[in-house]
Amino acid sequence: MTGAGPTGGGPIGDGTVGGGPIGGGLTTGEVARRLGVAPTTVRTWDRRYGLGPDAHTGGRHRRWTPTDVARLERMCALTATGIPPAEAAHAVLGETTHAPTPAGRTRATQGETLTGPAARAAREGDSAGASPGPGPTDPGPPDAGTAPPPSDRTPARAGAPLPTRSRAGSGLRLGDVRQECKGIARAALRLDAPALDDLLQSAIAEHGLVAAWTEVIMPTLQAVGRKWESSGERYVEVEHFLSWHVSGALRRGAPPAAPDRPGATVVLACVPGENHTLPLEVLAAALAERGLPVRMFGGALPVESLVTAVRRTGPAAVGLWAQSRATASRPLAQHVAAMEWGVRGARRKPVVLTIGPGWSGRTVAGLPRPTGLAEAVAVLESVVPR
Repeated sequence: MTGAGPTGGGPIGDGTVGGGPIGGGLTTGEVARRLGVAPTTVRTWDRRYGLGPDAHTGGRHRRWTPTDVARLERMCALTATGIPPAEAAHAVLGETTHAPTPAGRTRATQGETLTGPAARAAREGDSAGASPGPGPTDPGPPDAGTAPPPSDRTPARAGAPLPTRSRAGSGLRLGDVRQECKGIARAALRLDAPALDDLLQSAIAEHGLVAAWTEVIMPTLQAVGRKWESSGERYVEVEHFLSWHVSGALRRGAPPAAPDRPGATVVLACVPGENHTLPLEVLAAALAERGLPVRMFGGALPVESLVTAVRRTGPAAVGLWAQSRATASRPLAQHVAAMEWGVRGARRKPVVLTIGPGWSGRTVAGLPRPTGLAEAVAVLESVVPR
């Protein structure tokens, strides 16, 4: 199953970010959202390694210029490859020209000698403002199908353009996607659990579960999946890590289970042999948001158990998820759709939805086949009595 806008990327050229004035730069919170890290991480890098803003405005929040942000993006890119933060910071400062900071710190010179992994990364990597080639941690662009947020294409001020491609965290080349996708992907690549949980929670809270899944979370999962497929099955840990945290965010964000109503329950299950449960978890959470009683049975439910569950619950609808055509079973869907219960003269049958890409080309006559989360929710809302 496949609307959201960026949390941290509002118009920059008109003097706003996320609806507030920028005063010539971004606040620490806005920079953190842009990079997909916690604000405390940004402050720590400033305090410990001297990667703070070059300019200070007395009595106001510190503002980060495009040059300041570019340094942090490079820092994120290096640490994502496993380089220790101290050595990564040393490399970042070594890539800049010698310049004193307001706090009396001195930037390292371009010719400073580097050693260890940071030296190799500095030699092999691009400068912070350059457009990178696909790197070892680049999952490729999520197919968000949306224009880039204004923060990625509008200069903060004359003569100081922001990079058109955000690279923070991993050398990611995510292109024209929502800012949340970038932050979530980078947090997943860094295996940064606290940042990932915060970003997922923010996306769901701001856009609603259906929109957050369709335009933020799923495109990010697809990008990570493509990277896994194209890299010799590397990054499996990133895909599992991201899926686990998405599942947790769905459970935390969903309301308590709705009370049962006779004939109004929805049964959700993966067909036998199918273990991809995350899309059904999203659907279950979306239905719970709408107050519909749901019985979720998870992955690879055996045929006998599915039939028993349907007979025991007497649902208004059954959703059967199949990720691959190898697991999609027309006979099973037809059998469940033919089940009846109730007294003579008032027998009832469930509406069976065949959900997931596995049913493509295996349409079962008379059974709804929604093509996305929003459509599945709409069909179920229409068939479940209130």
